Amino acid sequence: MKEIKSLIWKDIKLELRQQNTINTMVLFMVSTIFLCYISFMLRTNNLEGLTWNTLFWIILLFSAVNSAGNSFRKETAGRHLYYYQLAGPGAIILAKILFNFLLLLVLSLSGFGLYLALLGNHVADYTLYFIALVLGSLGFSSSLTLLAGIASKTDNSSGVLAVLSLPVLLPLINMLIKLSKNAMDGLELSASYDEIMTIFGIDLIVIALSYLLFPYLWKS
Repeated sequence: MKEIKSLIWKDIKLELRQQNTINTMVLFMVSTIFLCYISFMLRTNNLEGLTWNTLFWIILLFSAVNSAGNSFRKETAGRHLYYYQLAGPGAIILAKILFNFLLLLVLSLSGFGLYLALLGNHVADYTLYFIALVLGSLGFSSSLTLLAGIASKTDNSSGVLAVLSLPVLLPLINMLIKLSKNAMDGLELSASYDEIMTIFGIDLIVIALSYLLFPYLWKS
């Protein structure tokens, strides 16, 4: 835990100093939401609930891909060797996942507020929608962090990450849309237990696989 805390704090300080990932994610999300506002609200002033929900998750998905893609891309060979001497591979991958989770959660909540302000409100149960955002941020960060580590070993890391991420995340996206649709319809929390437990199970499986498989990737 001490290694994980130190690595997370290191990533936070580097991000606050450089702000490359934050600026890219904020610019992408704000510009995409504003483009949706121009396309739907200014022209037709009508956006169906299902379309509203799907658009938000698509925006969040591609913002997460841009964020996680920088997890290992900015790491030099010398820094990898330095990490190898200080911490174990399990601590490194868990620290990356938690840092990306915190970053994506803050961005998703901020983007959700802007999305509500510009494209209207279709949510009846904010608590359930918040649960979907937390589980989705954790799922995106854990899956994309591991895939970014795999892609970093190739010559075209950005292209490989895009190719690998979409098939892996499609089942998760499908469950998140269902869960958030229940929140929009105002269904009871008990009616969404299956979706919540399924998404939470997917998140735990991906985190466990990352912890088990990353040491072999790290040794290469």
